[in-house]
Amino acid sequence: MTKKERTRQFIIEQAAPLFNQKGYAGTSLHDIMETTGLKKGGIYGNFGSKEEIAVASFEYAVGLVTDKVKLRADQKLKSYEKLQVVVDFYRNYLANPPIDGGCPILNTSIEADDTNPRLRNRVIEALDNWRGSMAGTIRKGIRRQEIKPLVDAEEFATLFIATLEGGIMMSKVYKKVRPLNIVLNHLERMIQDELVLE
Repeated sequence: MTKKERTRQFIIEQAAPLFNQKGYAGTSLHDIMETTGLKKGGIYGNFGSKEEIAVASFEYAVGLVTDKVKLRADQKLKSYEKLQVVVDFYRNYLANPPIDGGCPILNTSIEADDTNPRLRNRVIEALDNWRGSMAGTIRKGIRRQEIKPLVDAEEFATLFIATLEGGIMMSKVYKKVRPLNIVLNHLERMIQDELVLE
């Protein structure tokens, strides 16, 4: 990795929590300069705009979460166990998030849905990847006769993600873990009752 690539990565890593906590509109160039210790030229020598930093920071933040879940899911053999890993991961998510500020998909989607098409498109891409991965796991489980054959993989994945993100949102707003725990318990029952072929 070149010095320029290292500097660029450093800016992304430092800016990601800022954008995830304060949002795009709430994060200023001054905030990024203060956090990184770099001057304006050092930042804009690596990025063409604040939006470019925000997009790279969002992708980095999503990657942190995805990599942690994937690492745990890869250790499981059965398809439904891989989905259970997601539930287990989010049990400690509020107390120990991979990135400060909570879920980058949730945070960015709420802010960018009407205000920033480029960030919105990145959120859509991240959601499509997540839903596609989950639906693929379910379809594989159906083929391996681990999951009930009539399950609609895309529908289940959509409901799972929407329910989980809603639970995270409610827990963050109330500043209580209980709403997320209620959702996680429900998702656990969904996996057992709607997916697992006994």
